[in-house]
Amino acid sequence: MMITRFNPFADYESPVGLRPFQDAVNRLFGEPSAGPWTPAVDILETKDELVVKADLPDVELKDINIQIEDGALTLSGERKCERDEKSLGFHRVERSYGSFVRCFSLPESVDTEKVNADYKNGVLSVTLPKKEIAKPRSIKVNLAA
Repeated sequence: MMITRFNPFADYESPVGLRPFQDAVNRLFGEPSAGPWTPAVDILETKDELVVKADLPDVELKDINIQIEDGALTLSGERKCERDEKSLGFHRVERSYGSFVRCFSLPESVDTEKVNADYKNGVLSVTLPKKEIAKPRSIKVNLAA
């Protein structure tokens, strides 16, 4: 009687049999579409303002919401999938779709009454001006004779 060693991957050893396993691993670990979508954000500060820039490609202006409440700036919205159910010609889908929410706490130096937002070329820019008392100023010191 011949002894055969058990191989749990015997069904996956052929190139055709390995493909479903490889696709499952790629979806689990490699593809960005496997998780929720979070847009990239840059935050910069000048002496007069804070600027938040968010990359929102393929997001329509009507699908973007900006809220300031309780010292927090909340950016939310949705990127809708443009796929048509009748066309099945996709080879790969790596871009994530669906709704997103980003929330940032604001310093007390921000004047929430004068916030401005601009959306151009897929980039949302939210300008948060500082209050007058928070802006740095120079004081000249006179020497006594």
